[in-house]
Amino acid sequence: MLHFELLATEGLARRGRLTLRHGVVETPIFMPVGTYGTVKGVTPRSLEEMGAQIILGNTFHLWMRPGLDVLAQFGGLHRFERWDRPILTDSGGFQVWSLGEMRKISEEGVRFASPVNGDKLFLTPETSMQIQAALNSDIVMQFDECTPYETKGHVTTEAEARFSMELSRRWAVRCKAEFARLENPNALFGIVQGGMFEHLREESLAALVEMDFPGYAVGGVSVGEPKEDMLRIMAHTPRLLPADKPRYLMGVGTPEDLVAGVAQGVDLFDCVMPTRNARNGHLFTRFGDLKIRNARHRGDERPLDESCTCYACRGHTRPDGSVSGGFSRAYLHHLERCGEMLAPMLASIHNLHYYLNLMREVREALDAGRFADFARQFRQDRARGV
Repeated sequence: MLHFELLATEGLARRGRLTLRHGVVETPIFMPVGTYGTVKGVTPRSLEEMGAQIILGNTFHLWMRPGLDVLAQFGGLHRFERWDRPILTDSGGFQVWSLGEMRKISEEGVRFASPVNGDKLFLTPETSMQIQAALNSDIVMQFDECTPYETKGHVTTEAEARFSMELSRRWAVRCKAEFARLENPNALFGIVQGGMFEHLREESLAALVEMDFPGYAVGGVSVGEPKEDMLRIMAHTPRLLPADKPRYLMGVGTPEDLVAGVAQGVDLFDCVMPTRNARNGHLFTRFGDLKIRNARHRGDERPLDESCTCYACRGHTRPDGSVSGGFSRAYLHHLERCGEMLAPMLASIHNLHYYLNLMREVREALDAGRFADFARQFRQDRARGV
């Protein structure tokens, strides 16, 4: 089940509403990544409080652990992880790509040794569809061959990118057939590949559009390519996707990337950056990035971001209506230096809140017809620095 409604546009930027089996998603939206059925360091309650509408699960890792028997026992991922809002699951293609020489790709699928226990495994388009059916995710991604930018210093050639793209295209046909055979009531997205070659992207896109998927993703970016190449593909491909279908840019990126992606017509984003950076003491704020481990924060009484309303910055409202107050940079610096687990937890809450609030502000700007002004002010504020 998927229904996408386009509510407003400004240039290429789009304001939409996506209805899925487990709820409604207002777009543009950022989707927190929950690889093993959890967004690291953040409870489902906190995700709801900060405005998360849809989160990701990882097909490959959940197949490894806890395994399909456990997930089937719970009727899928929603009840297992206690998240009753929409979930998108990736296909496992990116994780297979990241195994490098540990995997062998053929027309049939990918053979590899389990990174958990060494078992010999075989992942095919059909298997990916079966796993995602067991996960009962609202959005299912086709199994694709993620085209690398380079391998061992060798930059992928046009011929290699074409081979990879055409393999993904054939796998898309098999995914669609297996998805239909399983009578999966959720939505299957196709993934546009083609490396850094625009004409290959257009060929991939045309073939997928002919298959009439409910939604489309742009894959094969943020895989080690120079930033200018990523921005070039982002400026080229999303705008060519069907206007009446949701558009998903996979694995991107910084706050600047999100706003730039919206300007190019992207509706859905995901990235591990907010939580991964948080675990390394790297915080995002309205006025630039902040590294909390730096000595200059040792005695700083200010919150991370004085404009932020997250629990880390503002605290919470007690039952009697009083406000607890947030945490100082000095305290977060102290936690980080001591290796206390509360440090990455608070940092993750802040970073995810920042990303989700940024997208809320983007939606409000699109509703008001002032996205261009918002994007200009956003860039100025971020460049100002903390």
